[in-house]
Formats: sequence, C-alpha cells, structure tokens
Amino acid sequence: MILQKFAPPAVGRSLLPGFWDLVALLLVIGAIVMMAYGAHVTTAPLSTLDATPLSLDPANLPVYAVRTMLRMLLAIVFSLIFTFVYAALAAKSRRAEMVLIPILDILQSVPILGFLTFTVTFFLNLFPGSVLGAELASVFAIFTSQAWNMTFSMYQSMRSQPKDLDEATRSFHLNGWHRFWRLDVPFAMPGLVWNAMMSMSGGWFFVVASEAITVGNTTMTLPGVGSYVALAIKQQDITAVVYAVVAMLVVIILYDQLLFRPLVAWADKFRFETTASGVEPTSWVLDLFRRARVTRVLATPVEAVARLIWNLRWPERRNRSPRTHNEAVSRTIDAAWFCLIVLVAAYTGYVVIAYLAQSLTWGDVAIAAGDGCLTLLRVIVLMAIATLIWVPVGVWIGLRPALAEKIQPLAQFLAAFPANIAFPIFVVLIVHFGLSPNVWLSPLMILGTQWYILFNVIAGASAFPSDLKEAARSFHISGWRWWLKVILPGIFPYYVTGAITASGGSWNASIVAEVASWGDTQLTATGLGSYIANATTAGDTPRVVLGIAVMCIFVTLFNRLLWRPLYTFGERRLRLG
Repeated sequence: MILQKFAPPAVGRSLLPGFWDLVALLLVIGAIVMMAYGAHVTTAPLSTLDATPLSLDPANLPVYAVRTMLRMLLAIVFSLIFTFVYAALAAKSRRAEMVLIPILDILQSVPILGFLTFTVTFFLNLFPGSVLGAELASVFAIFTSQAWNMTFSMYQSMRSQPKDLDEATRSFHLNGWHRFWRLDVPFAMPGLVWNAMMSMSGGWFFVVASEAITVGNTTMTLPGVGSYVALAIKQQDITAVVYAVVAMLVVIILYDQLLFRPLVAWADKFRFETTASGVEPTSWVLDLFRRARVTRVLATPVEAVARLIWNLRWPERRNRSPRTHNEAVSRTIDAAWFCLIVLVAAYTGYVVIAYLAQSLTWGDVAIAAGDGCLTLLRVIVLMAIATLIWVPVGVWIGLRPALAEKIQPLAQFLAAFPANIAFPIFVVLIVHFGLSPNVWLSPLMILGTQWYILFNVIAGASAFPSDLKEAARSFHISGWRWWLKVILPGIFPYYVTGAITASGGSWNASIVAEVASWGDTQLTATGLGSYIANATTAGDTPRVVLGIAVMCIFVTLFNRLLWRPLYTFGERRLRLG
C-alpha cells in the first residue's frame, strides 16, 4: 500500500492529547511556521537583498540555514514530480525512451552554470521586482543537481521489475495508472529514497553557485549557507568556513532525522522478498506520528483526496486491431519517429556549428577535444578507484540495516561537502610541495560524485531479497563465489545507475575542480572543465558553447559505449525474478 492507513482510536481511550500528540503537534506547527516564513521572505521586493547585505556574523547562520533548507526541500519536491513523469514515459514508451534517455544523459552533463545562464533572466522577468524570481532561479539550479539521479533510479527500477510481479498486474487487469501506483512506485521506493538522500546531498555541492545569481554585471546574493561559504572563501576567513561546515552538519542531521530516516523505515515494507528481513530500519519520528492521534485527524482529508486520485479509473480500449496489423503499423511509426529524431538532431547540430563557425576555427575545436580527452582520462581513473573502494563498503553497509542507520548521516554529510571548502587544503598543499595541479586537483572531481556509487550500492544491498541470502547460505556459497554469483549480480543494476550519474556528475564537477583558488592564489589543471570555466570568466560565449557541446558529446558517447550496454546486460540477465 502506498498510503499509510491509520486505525481509529480504541473506544474508551482518553480524548485528551497525550505526550506523543503534543510532540507531533509541535513538529507540524514548526513546519508550518517555517513555510510561512519562507513565503514571506520570497515575496519581498528585490531591493531588500541590497538593503540587508550578506554578513559573516555567525548569529545570522540559523536564518541562512533555514532559507537554504527551504530551497533544497522545494527542489527535491520538484525533482520527485519530474522523476515520476519523466521516468514513467521513458520506461513505458519505447519511442519516448529513444529521445528521453539521451536527453537525460546530456542534461546531467550540462554544467550548472549553463542552466543559470539561460534561466535566471526568465525567472526574474516572470516575477519582476520580487525576490521570488531570484529564489526560483536558485531552486531550479539546485533542481538540476538533484533530478537526474532520482530519474535514473526510478527508470532502472521500472525496467528491472521481476517478471512474476509484472504477470500479477496483468492477472488483476490493472490499467497503467493503477500499475504505476501499485507496482512501479512501491518497487522503486527503496532505491528512490536512497537516491533522494544522495540528490539532497549533491545539491550542497552546487549550492554556492545557486545562491549567487549573476545577470550581466549585476550579482544578486541570496541569503543562505552556500553564499555564506562563497563570501568566507573570498575573504579567506577560515573561522567562517568552520561555522558554515557546522551549520551544514546541523541541517543534514535535521533532514536525516525528520525526513530521510522516516522514509527509509517506511519504504522498507516495499522490499521485494518472500521471507521476513532480519533487522528492520527504525525511526523515532515515524513511530511518533504513528502513535499520535493528532496525525490521524490531520491525515484524514489528505488520505481521502489521495485515495480518490489513486483509485481513478480510465476507460479501457476495446476492439484492438489484430497483432499483425499492429506490428506493421508499429514498424512504420518507428521508422518515421527515427527519421524525425535524426532530422531534429541534424538541424540542431547545423545551428550550433553555424554559430561557432562565425568566430572559431577547427583548431579551437581540436583544443577543446584534446582537453576533453584529458578530462575523460581523469574520469575513467577516478571512477575505477571509486568503484574498487565503495562497492565493497556499500555492500557491507547495505546488508546491515542497523549499521546503515548509523552511517546514513555521516555519508550524507560527506556527500554534501562542497569542493569549494576543500580548496584551501588542496591549494596550500600543492603549492607547498610543488605538486602538479593536473594530477592533484583531480580528486576534487570525484569528491562529491563518488557517493552516487556508494548510495546506490547501499540501496541495492538493502533491497537484496532475504530469501536469496538464505539460499546462498544453504548452498554454502561464500568467499569470491558469493561475490561473483550472488551479491554483485544482485546489486549490478543499482551500481550502473550510480555509476552513470557519478560519471556525468564528475564531468560537471570538473568545471569547479580543475580551477581552484584561495585568495590570490589560483591553480589550473588542463582539461575541458578549466576550458569552460576560463571561457565563462572571460565572457567568451562561443567557447563556452563549444566546451559544453564537446562535454555533452563525450558524456553521451561514454554512456552509449560503456554504461548503456552494461545497463542492458543487467536488465536482461541479472534481474530478480
């Protein structure tokens, strides 16, 4: 069941609110007050940003943290809606998949600066003279760092569903709407929750850029933890950086305790297995709301509306055409659709080439391609190292739910650690020891994206059926045979999903990682990321477009030649059931 059904209170029970009701009511009121505050500050005039400039006074950090929390929460809500719609279309429609998945590969590789360049003006014009326009531009930038990972997770789950569950939905004659809410969403929920945690943490990696909105020569700084970090780095204030890290840790713990841990505990009931799991994840917040009677009252109207939408019935199509006729028509439509895709892609390529040809030469293209090869080499090496380290660790954590509960906040904090905060350490060490920036700046690329692999492997190991683990124990499968025959095939689709996102995220992070600065000292590593960053700083739009285009081509080819074949192999050969 997707919705939690609350039982009515027992007859004779006291009608006075108890301890659990008071605590639950305080949490609900606190959430309402925080949302009301967010609505108030976002509808203020745009001039208030100049009237109250950003300050490094740590007394302002709680307010900044609340505003950053609201932006990230709104972005994760939009990401969830996008995930449900986009992943469903890509997984259910073969023709839509031909377009949507390559577009998703490109979207995750487009730098966040590229999105900001085109969206800031749109949102500011949509709400002229209001902070709301700048806030929505910031939320959209955070959304672009969260949505792709969740969408890939949902898509992978929908494509790797066990055949017996698919046959069960056909036996019960469920239409597409009912199948989505009764099978697709529940089966994807365990992995989707872990990827939502990773997406929330990944949003911190780019929150610095998303809270400093630049339009032409004007920069609007939104109050938040990210803008606080940017100002502290600019002023070389180590103490302020430490304050910001502490504030991030507090926010991550709040999100973990109040949102993600309850979701992990709630989503455990959707695990696909025929035997009971050993240790179920727990959450004091989930237990609190289940015990409090006030939640039954508050949930009643929401549950009624949700069930009404959930149980919608669509008219079924009757008098279907014969199968042979459908196949012939389908082949014709496929051919026409493929031709349309080729024509659109060719026209888009022509427009881009015509624009670049006005100011660039083939020599510039060769330089960008050469820099792309260097960044590609870094991505491959870093992905291999991250895989060797985090796959065993993720399996070890995922098979121990009690340990996963303790590791979860730490993993979120490490995943949320922005590369900008590590700049002082890397810059000082590289300069002091005379190291090569081309080598030692590379770890910054994987600093925030390696966790996609860890979180997806944890999700895969957590969702691994208990009956298969018991079967492996019964046949005395252990050691390398257990890894090769049991757990690696079981988590393989999850690993590929994390690797695809980590790979695309590493390309995106190269723009931040290949150019590191601390005060007046700046280090640059040769690569496509520094190429785009330097062109952006110089205001060289043609080279920015060329760099982004080359990056999209590299990421798309890398996914098509490596990750997609592995994805298809896992979907066909290693699916459960």
